[in-house]
Amino acid sequence: MSSLRKPQPVPRRDFLGAAALMTCGATLGLATVGMARLPFPAVIAGESSKIKIGRPDDIAMGEERWVPSARAFVFRDKDGVHAISGVCTHLGCIVSRAPTGFACPCHGSRFGPQGEVTKGPAPSALPWLEISLAPDGQLVVDVESRTATGSRFRV
Repeated sequence: MSSLRKPQPVPRRDFLGAAALMTCGATLGLATVGMARLPFPAVIAGESSKIKIGRPDDIAMGEERWVPSARAFVFRDKDGVHAISGVCTHLGCIVSRAPTGFACPCHGSRFGPQGEVTKGPAPSALPWLEISLAPDGQLVVDVESRTATGSRFRV
């Protein structure tokens, strides 16, 4: 006859000792992983708010153009170059050009030629965006920097 022995229960002290060793091992392992990540940047670079739109001579007098990367309309007239945001101030839809200014296709807001609200629900005018000149001679639109309505970059 074979005698099957009943397994002996693990003594409490042995169990607590093994649990403590496993906890220490896990803590050291996670700390090592954390330290191994330190040399690498934890921040992911986002898109730049400054977008090059070409040289001043690329925009003809009286021309207007849509710049998709800046989500803005760029205009050139006798006073200079200016940019008006193409993002509706109501809920962020992209506006389109209309005979009398700009129109939001989503909720019906209308804006005049200077971006002023002519029909709601938009709460405020389309912002004018700052334009500057990069060292390489290209015009730069800063989509996060607002400027006064009517201001232009002189070229």
